[in-house]
Amino acid sequence: MPKPFLTYEQQLVKLRDEKCIVIENESMTLSKLQQVGYYSLVSGYKHLFRIPAQKTYKGGTTFREIVALYEFDESLRELFLHYLLHIERHIRSLLSYYFTEKYGESQSAYLTKTNYNYARKHQQGIDRLVNDLQKLTQTTQHSYIAYQRNTYHNVPLWVLVNALTFGTLSKMYFFFQSDLQSKVSKNFPHVNEKQLGQFLSVMTKFRNVCAHNERLFSYRSKDAIPDTVLHAKLKITKEQSLYQHGKNDLFAVVIAFRYLLPKEEFLVFKRALAAEIDGFLNSTSHVSEEELLGAMGFPENWKKITLYRI
Repeated sequence: MPKPFLTYEQQLVKLRDEKCIVIENESMTLSKLQQVGYYSLVSGYKHLFRIPAQKTYKGGTTFREIVALYEFDESLRELFLHYLLHIERHIRSLLSYYFTEKYGESQSAYLTKTNYNYARKHQQGIDRLVNDLQKLTQTTQHSYIAYQRNTYHNVPLWVLVNALTFGTLSKMYFFFQSDLQSKVSKNFPHVNEKQLGQFLSVMTKFRNVCAHNERLFSYRSKDAIPDTVLHAKLKITKEQSLYQHGKNDLFAVVIAFRYLLPKEEFLVFKRALAAEIDGFLNSTSHVSEEELLGAMGFPENWKKITLYRI
């Protein structure tokens, strides 16, 4: 049966009387339910406050704690998106530079399918990529593209690339010929061509989660980053030879950042991340550090990530 419509006041009563969640401030609760929505707030962030394998909440759980988890996740999205955009900008610049260096500034270069790795297994993907690029050259949504098209009758890649999504950039790198992949990956000393592609693929998924305001802290992507020396040095547990953390979870993005961000920038990121985690844990008495880190995919010793060479 579909769930019935409930007014904000009825939602509050449901939380208090049916879910046994402590309501410390009714006006604040009503305000948050109106601003965020019951589904996004309660249904999206209830899991850490419930007794495992049961549908009941841990005794004494407050609505304020659920809000704190929601706001923690909101802060995580802002933090991770900030650095994902840094990497996206770097990749954007590298792809356009090396491709144009090899094939020239004419838009016909990136619209020529054989300038990519047009092996049989890639042909359909490259066909879709080139079709998307062709459409983008005709867009009216970006004034800088329209200016190049109308003034010079040519949109060079270094212009077009600014309108490409992280997902399209990832695909473009994947379809690059091996010599161009090699040139791009050499800008990240501890990553080879294949590993960079895997990092980009996973980061694309997390970037979309951040951009669309979806729940980030417990998100898992379908694909995974490669095994790295950090997995081994952090002694991340394995099951059937598969690492249980840092593969397709939020810690996988942290590992990717360790490889793709400049050292000092990563240290700033790590300090901010640690502060966000500590801040949430200080705001709740019903979620342990072990539970939170487990949901995020973080090993307990995650802070040691900067102690080891890559």
